Amino acid sequence: MSTPEVKLQQASFTISAPDIRRLPDDSGIEVAFAGRSNAGKSSALNALTHQKSLARTSKTPGRTQLINVFEVADGQRLVDLPGYGFAKVPLEMKKKWQKALGEYLEKRESLQGLVVLMDIRHPLKDLDRDLIEWAADSELPVLVLLTKSDKLSQGKASAEVLKVKKALKSLNADIKVQAFSSLKKTGVAQATQVIGNWLSADEQAE
Repeated sequence: MSTPEVKLQQASFTISAPDIRRLPDDSGIEVAFAGRSNAGKSSALNALTHQKSLARTSKTPGRTQLINVFEVADGQRLVDLPGYGFAKVPLEMKKKWQKALGEYLEKRESLQGLVVLMDIRHPLKDLDRDLIEWAADSELPVLVLLTKSDKLSQGKASAEVLKVKKALKSLNADIKVQAFSSLKKTGVAQATQVIGNWLSADEQAE
């Protein structure tokens, strides 16, 4: 049976929420994007949806302090979670983000897949690893996008992908790893396919 086509370019901004209580009803299917504040999360969302400014990119990492929700179709949403691990943010604010992030991940029933973004030159920092391990324990499928792959040669980028795959293999979980570049559009088609499959899980099950 063929997978129903999900058109990520139809995504439109719905709401920014400080915590899960202000989010849309917990129904349908959501795919969440998480990553360190400088991992290029906003740029990746824009590349995947073929929109220049769906997610606001900022010269100052750490500006995504809210949970941003984008509707792709009825009951299908992309969720941009607060960036984590940026050193220059006041501790109180950092704690608030981490709480919002943790609550969302633990309590949101409609969450069907997690996209974790990491700079290909500095992958698998402690918080990245914690997040992926949590998802593995929760049996939540993960797509790891190693961003800014245009900064490396193709050979070096491929070697980094293999290294990360190897490091995560022991988790024995549904984790896909790929190189990604918002600038060169590397990996956009593959990532779109994975995210589309997650968002259409209900339709495939019928």
